[in-house]
Amino acid sequence: MPERFQTFKDLNTSFAVHPITGDLSVLKDDNAIKQAVINLLLTDKGERLFEPQIGSNIRRLLFDILDFGTAALVQNEIKQCLRDYEPRIRVDSVIATPNFDENGFDVTLAFTIIGRDDDPVAVEFFLERTR
Repeated sequence: MPERFQTFKDLNTSFAVHPITGDLSVLKDDNAIKQAVINLLLTDKGERLFEPQIGSNIRRLLFDILDFGTAALVQNEIKQCLRDYEPRIRVDSVIATPNFDENGFDVTLAFTIIGRDDDPVAVEFFLERTR
């Protein structure tokens, strides 16, 4: 008998239209969680109405000195934010490396979706300060 996995579904934040139905497209399973993780990390604390505690202080750290010390603070902020506000995943590793040429941090995040037998999911993204 096949195992039943919990599925996750969310609207695609690009608001792309499905080519056949004309409805907004959706993301499913690990892609939906990847999008939710990135949105959560890029939400500043105090930014979300009625839930000011949700989010992270990563954007504040992007205006600090670009070095390995700040990269460690970014890593810790990512781990803490996801541990506190994303109960669907278990963070396996976070690596933030200063990218001096691009003036930001290259981040590699690996996590496992809780309650599923899937392989760990890896997400790579670039954090840079914006004005």
